[in-house]
Amino acid sequence: MLGVLLVLSILSLVALVPPPNVPPVPCQHCCDHLEPAEGSGAQPPPGAFVQVPEVRTYINMTILKGDKGDRGDRGTPGKAGQEGPPGSMGPTGSKGSKGQGGLPGDPCKVQYSAFSVGRRKSLHSLETYQVLVFDTVFVNPDGHFDMFEGKFFCHIPGIYFFNVNIHTWNFKETYLHIMRNDMEQAIVYAQPSDRSIMQSQSLMLELELNDWVWVRLYKRERENAIYSDDVDVYITFSGYLIKASVE
Repeated sequence: MLGVLLVLSILSLVALVPPPNVPPVPCQHCCDHLEPAEGSGAQPPPGAFVQVPEVRTYINMTILKGDKGDRGDRGTPGKAGQEGPPGSMGPTGSKGSKGQGGLPGDPCKVQYSAFSVGRRKSLHSLETYQVLVFDTVFVNPDGHFDMFEGKFFCHIPGIYFFNVNIHTWNFKETYLHIMRNDMEQAIVYAQPSDRSIMQSQSLMLELELNDWVWVRLYKRERENAIYSDDVDVYITFSGYLIKASVE
């Protein structure tokens, strides 16, 4: 079918073209082309055709389409275009598997400070204030409590807890202070009585480096005393660090 269509297309394009170098033919009547009868002796009319006209064909190549050719080589990449707007957030992905454990860290540095001391001797007031000195050590691992001076010296700034226990003397007043440096912080007091009793005082103090805490017996303006003996320990002073300022 395709071949028939091609032939018809070619025939439709055929044009009669006059032969080259032939002079133009004058107009003639419809019967002028007839030759004289044979044997009449007449000459053919002038300008009559003396040769067969030349036929030339013209083919319009634009209407002829060949088979699809092979794919050409890939061209060079073009320049990158402008960055587009950010897209919408995608759905949340599934939870990943648990990772491996890390390396063990450095051990924490634990800071501590503590002491607990006692006294086996009684003490009476004098004309001046007296430092309550102790003669028995229960706990003093780092020597932060000075047994000779009767004072606790702060080596680690922070919050400390302190406690004092004393035994009163019959018919005498008991009057002491827990001191921070040279400042009174809390009192340990008992009125004179015909019966001796145990008396206690506790408090917490925030100390700076090199602060000192101690117990002071009041001077003789008031007749006061504390009791103890060589058999039992009636007088104790204890303290320990609760929380360091810098950990």
